[in-house]
Amino acid sequence: MGLGLRFNIILATCYVVGLGLSLWPFYQLSRREAIEQLQSQIDVLRAQALSVRRYTSEEIQPLLVDQSSVQFLPQTVPSFSAQTAFRHFREYYPQFFYKEAALNPTNPADLARDWERDLIEKLRANPDLQKDISIRNTDAGPQYTVTYPLTIKNENCLVCHSTPDRAPPSMVALYGNKNGFGWKLNETIGAQIISVPMTIAETNVWRNLLLFVGISSTIFLVLLILLNILLNRYVISPVKRMAKTAEAVSMGDDSVPEFEYPGSDEVASLSRSFNRMRRSLDSAMKMLDK
Repeated sequence: MGLGLRFNIILATCYVVGLGLSLWPFYQLSRREAIEQLQSQIDVLRAQALSVRRYTSEEIQPLLVDQSSVQFLPQTVPSFSAQTAFRHFREYYPQFFYKEAALNPTNPADLARDWERDLIEKLRANPDLQKDISIRNTDAGPQYTVTYPLTIKNENCLVCHSTPDRAPPSMVALYGNKNGFGWKLNETIGAQIISVPMTIAETNVWRNLLLFVGISSTIFLVLLILLNILLNRYVISPVKRMAKTAEAVSMGDDSVPEFEYPGSDEVASLSRSFNRMRRSLDSAMKMLDK
């Protein structure tokens, strides 16, 4: 096995080991950045929903307060408005999910499903928990899901949700007197659940990983070619010439000129030492001939 081949094997081994050690932290870093992007999407969607809720509460309700005493209008409920607006939003982005699920809602459409109930119960069991993050597997792929507690902080909410006799008669006539009552102040009655797809994020992570491997491999190959050129010029070629000269001298051919390698590096030092040894050998042979 030649010196150049050994050198290339050593470099290739070092590259593979270094690449293997760097892939895992690079993957984790890319995945963390992807999760941060997903969380940013969640924050934007939640801000949009909260804006719709605030607009409904501050702009729509005061205008229709008189009408609501005659006929209950779900459009005046902030939760209804936010979820309705998001349903229109899903016409453009069907892979996104938003729901204000409750354990005991007035509107049956807001009733929490089994997996939503589990999230709500987790928030109820941890009152200090501001949000819960989970990865939910669906038929459309994994979903990055963030759940925010819906807690009764305003006593005005209890007017409609404490007992049926305190609630507006028009609301009771529309939804009945069985659901949406018995809520208490500071109680987490539901959750704001927002999900965004992880498919695009995971695709970007693997694309960045392959791009990293491709770029690093290209740089390694370019450097390997350059190093081989330099190695052949400054090490392998001089050593071969020196070995050829040594072989000729060992066969008794003293007509071969001395090998001169200029410089002050190890190869130059080796050539000078070889030439001194050759002169000493010539001198010794001449003394023996006498």
